[in-house]
Amino acid sequence: MVVTVKDLRIKIFADGADREGMLELYRNPLIRGFTTNPTLMRQAGVTDYRAFAQEMVRDIPDRPISFEVFADEFGEMERQAREIAGWGEQVYVKIPVTNTRGESSCPLVERLTQSGVKVNVTAMMTLRQVRDVARVVRGGAPCLVSVFAGRVADTGRDPVPMMAAAVELLQPCPAAELLWASPREILNIFQADAIGCPVITVTPEVLRKLDVVGRDLDDYSRETVAMFYDDAVAAGYAL
Repeated sequence: MVVTVKDLRIKIFADGADREGMLELYRNPLIRGFTTNPTLMRQAGVTDYRAFAQEMVRDIPDRPISFEVFADEFGEMERQAREIAGWGEQVYVKIPVTNTRGESSCPLVERLTQSGVKVNVTAMMTLRQVRDVARVVRGGAPCLVSVFAGRVADTGRDPVPMMAAAVELLQPCPAAELLWASPREILNIFQADAIGCPVITVTPEVLRKLDVVGRDLDDYSRETVAMFYDDAVAAGYAL
């Protein structure tokens, strides 16, 4: 049986910071939310963090959108988080699971979520981190728990068993949704869906591959052969 995009239960969020690209994806009903981060914003040429974010909040008023704090001290993180949260009801504030010194942000996450701030706890890569975050977000505001499964896979580890275990760890926290972050290929969307992960955030580069989901593999094979042939002819190769 060929799985199609229509079979998916998972919510797909778009990950990026290109304004026009985000607005184009906003018109796609398949995209249920948006995430970004300071690295993506810098790559996109964003120079005014507040102005860019507030513009996107106005342009995308009815889907979740995450913006990240960029301080390293927890007091300043909290100040930034509360300002960002005030930009819109749909805004989630991304809080890194630790600061650059490896100190846990769980106490800050607890203060924020228990006071009604929607957080997106980010850059997580271990079940211990998921367990610690689950403990402090229970009973709090709606939140996202972002585990960077793609980066885990980059280390040679299969992230699927870990992500399945994370789904179970968050069962006692109905307001918390596990987010599969940094997917590397379309298959990851279907893997995440199969284990019951509620949300996955996907870059536009990966999203463009949705067009080939469910393709007949014999046809796809022939088209690939034709591509190689046409490129060889166009290049004027000879032996």
